[in-house]
Amino acid sequence: MSNASSTLFPVLCSSCHTPLPAAFCNSGDPIHCPHCATQLQVELFPAILRPLHEGGTVGLQVAEGETSCFYHPDKQAVTICSSCGRFLCSLCEIDLVGRCLCPICLEQGRQNEQLAELVNKRTLHDSIALNISILPLLFWPFTLISAPVSFYLALRGWNKPSSILPRTKIRLVLALLFSVLQMIGWAALGVFLFQKWSS
Repeated sequence: MSNASSTLFPVLCSSCHTPLPAAFCNSGDPIHCPHCATQLQVELFPAILRPLHEGGTVGLQVAEGETSCFYHPDKQAVTICSSCGRFLCSLCEIDLVGRCLCPICLEQGRQNEQLAELVNKRTLHDSIALNISILPLLFWPFTLISAPVSFYLALRGWNKPSSILPRTKIRLVLALLFSVLQMIGWAALGVFLFQKWSS
């Protein structure tokens, strides 16, 4: 038995609250408390019993001449964020389908819908623009407002991520076409009315 397993560990007996030796943990068999003889079975994660200096690369202190983590200046950097280039310790690195990202880039990518692996829904800008250009035709005076709005939304959504499922830009093209035709129609009507009133 190693020194780690023979020393007292801060796991307490459920009956008398006496600290138990680490050797009692994860033995696989019921044991008796050395103080009150209560029968116990203690199961812990193995890493809890491991001395801190055996924790691998997690939390390595920075030595002179080594690069430190951007988020933990006292920890040694082990990799670089593939998005922003910041140095990261093993606590901060996040492996996402072969890319190493820091927590900030991961969150920004999720919010901006730039990481397809984290996106489970998207705003369908093309459908919104198309609906705004078509539906007001039922009440045609509203197209005076809806046509410019649809045109703006179609242009704004042109470079936005599309649906999670692949789809073409046909809705954006139709929205632009319908909104342009409606704006041309209103411009022609305005010119006609102006000429009629001025004559």
